[in-house]
Amino acid sequence: MVSTLLERAREVAAAVPDPELPMLTLADLGVLADVEEADGTVTAWLTPTYSGCPAVAEMAADVARRLRAAGFAEVQVRLRIDPPWSSDRISAEGRRKLAEAGIAPPHPGGLLQLAPTRRAVACPQCGSADTEELSRFGSTACKSLWRCRSCREPFDRIKEI
Repeated sequence: MVSTLLERAREVAAAVPDPELPMLTLADLGVLADVEEADGTVTAWLTPTYSGCPAVAEMAADVARRLRAAGFAEVQVRLRIDPPWSSDRISAEGRRKLAEAGIAPPHPGGLLQLAPTRRAVACPQCGSADTEELSRFGSTACKSLWRCRSCREPFDRIKEI
């Protein structure tokens, strides 16, 4: 029965939406690192997208609140920063959801780019690869601002880390 409770706790924690990218769950984004149970306490482990992420406190509170609402009385939410989060942790479903929301997902296997991205970035609106980065700084620290030269629409892109 413990495994059933643990599976339920994982389902609840995995379904929590990201506060900055609400079309994604914490599981889609790869921020939910693990869920464990020991001696009646459920511990959810979060790996933030970067160490200074201002949404971590809200994510932790949301996970704890939803687990308690699902009937888990003893809940802890902890941070796990080793190994660090990588954009490769975004699931295929998460990448699909980002594109559907008009946000270009990072390339799989991407590493932190210290210079402007050289690989083609497809426009999430029209699919054209004729795009340009306007600013490395977007609406949040994990996004950059891009524009499509074909359809002229601006769009966010999740940075590769």
